[in-house]
Amino acid sequence: MRMTLVYLALIAGLVAPFPAQPAYAQKPVVEVAFVLDTTGSMSGLIENAKRKIWSMATSIVDTNPDAEVRMALVAYRDIGDEYVTRKFDLTTDIQGLYAELLKFRAQGGGDWAESVNEALDVAVTKLNWTQDKHVRRIVFLVGDAPPHMDYAQDRKYPEILKDARARGIIVNAVQAGSARDTERFWREIAQLGDGKYIPIPQSGGVALIIETPYDREILELQIRLNKTVLPYGKRVQRMKVEERVSNFTAAPSSTATDMAVYQNKVRGGVVSTDGDLVADTAAGRVKLESVPEAELPESLQKLSPAARKAELEKQSAERKALDEKLTELVRKRDVYADAERKKRPANAKKDSFDQVVEDTLRMQIKPAPVN
Repeated sequence: MRMTLVYLALIAGLVAPFPAQPAYAQKPVVEVAFVLDTTGSMSGLIENAKRKIWSMATSIVDTNPDAEVRMALVAYRDIGDEYVTRKFDLTTDIQGLYAELLKFRAQGGGDWAESVNEALDVAVTKLNWTQDKHVRRIVFLVGDAPPHMDYAQDRKYPEILKDARARGIIVNAVQAGSARDTERFWREIAQLGDGKYIPIPQSGGVALIIETPYDREILELQIRLNKTVLPYGKRVQRMKVEERVSNFTAAPSSTATDMAVYQNKVRGGVVSTDGDLVADTAAGRVKLESVPEAELPESLQKLSPAARKAELEKQSAERKALDEKLTELVRKRDVYADAERKKRPANAKKDSFDQVVEDTLRMQIKPAPVN
């Protein structure tokens, strides 16, 4: 009956025709890897990235609301430093990636050229990219120094970028500072990678922060939501969940707000669902009665089985109510923030790291129009 009504509405011109759909529903996936110079001269930009990783992730969701967002990080320095590259694979667990990013301190370097070729090679060939033609795969190379072209063991960037094109990976080159020798390489990398060359200040520029009347209440609601998280399992798992909650508490207010907004749009509000007894039992990933008593949250261990179940139901109900309030506040915040952005002059300078990444992502992941 419903399909008949829709068909009649189509004939009458009351609704737009359905876009062509594939034979099966396919959730879009956007994968973004940051290849980041972590030597001493990059300290300002790294701190910028820590503050704005959530707004960058949210820009993907806002552009393509149905997308699954996976992000990765390849940190690089040079031979003789503490490490040459460190890889954190593509994951939907942005909380975990954020926790790793917080641990980075800009150190090392000093001889100018860095191991850019090796870092790009790791990003293109060693990350766990999804092998599907519908996935958007994007790399942001971010640094201020040119690549070592004298390392015999390295594959050089022209060969690596040829490989990237074959794999459907776009490579953008974000240059911090204004070194001419770096610019020459970065422009060629962007051209060969079918990406954009993006110059920004050495410090990463001034991060775009739009304060809204809803931020304070969003933070308060997120704190209350986090209190519904019940870490359980082995000690390592519980500590991981507790670390994520503490990362939210310790974050600057603007970062914490961005974090709350992203979590609300993607994961139902709470900072961490992995290792959270409330989320895992609700999703059917684990049964309460199957969890050993020693691995239960301390607040549940002394309760009877019936009381434990009642407490989980109570926390779940409170979480749902809080998340509904948070969703409405996030919607109002988006409307307010969009209006504030439109007030900016058309020629306003947009050269901060977070802003250029967000603008580039919106352009490169925008869904293609349906014919």
